[in-house]
Amino acid sequence: MTTTIDAPPAAGTAARIREHVVNLCASPEGGHLGGSMSLAEILATLYTRVLRVDPLDPARPDRDVLLLSKGHGGLALYAALTEAGFFPADRLDEYARPGSEFTAHPHAEIPGVEMPSGSLGHGLALAVGFALGFRLDGADRRCFVVMGDGELQEGSVWEAASVAAAQRLDSVVAIVDRNRLQITGATETIDALEPLADRWSAFGWTVRQVDGHSCEELEAALTEAPVDGRPTVVIAHTVKGKGIPFVEDQPRSHYAKLGERQHAKALAALRRGAAS
Repeated sequence: MTTTIDAPPAAGTAARIREHVVNLCASPEGGHLGGSMSLAEILATLYTRVLRVDPLDPARPDRDVLLLSKGHGGLALYAALTEAGFFPADRLDEYARPGSEFTAHPHAEIPGVEMPSGSLGHGLALAVGFALGFRLDGADRRCFVVMGDGELQEGSVWEAASVAAAQRLDSVVAIVDRNRLQITGATETIDALEPLADRWSAFGWTVRQVDGHSCEELEAALTEAPVDGRPTVVIAHTVKGKGIPFVEDQPRSHYAKLGERQHAKALAALRRGAAS
């Protein structure tokens, strides 16, 4: 199982995740750029410092479960899985090819992907189901679900949040990628979510807020013991398109097909950031 011992630094892993995402978005089909870039530190921290998983045995019965509810962040998940050793990096070259398992949204045939996703608002309900299964099995396992903030406008999210609290599922940890943008604009002008922390608290959840680009803050929030009988939500404040100045914090970064010049410009920006 992976542990924090001898694990690679999360920040370095996040930088490599971003490079993979940019390369994938330079493919003929392009990809979901902005929401994948905002996830880099979240996924890097989970896979290097938090999750009990074994890349050599992805179906290991005592593993923790990670669900990517915001399926449009699939490129970041693929990048994180290859960095964690679930499959070699050259498999990413299969992305978007006819018949490939590496599609725009995660496919459950890929090692390390627990469930297909992409229909927003379903991940938290699946996490509740996993957690109830853990309880029935008497298993010491946790289920982490990574969500977009735009999908919190779905009523199914709050139904699942209510059930998780009512069932005292303290093995559930939700992580909200709070980049404040969705495909059509700012969340707060489309269907306002604030006061978001108060909403989760009112549903009976423990709320932790962090800088979603600080691996240290993420690790502290995600490894802190849960409050007995209360599920936990970590609201990670992030920037859509993080690391690429010409698309940062812009709705147009949601999906991109990077041309040769844009690809080179994006990689140069990432490498400058990594060196600074």
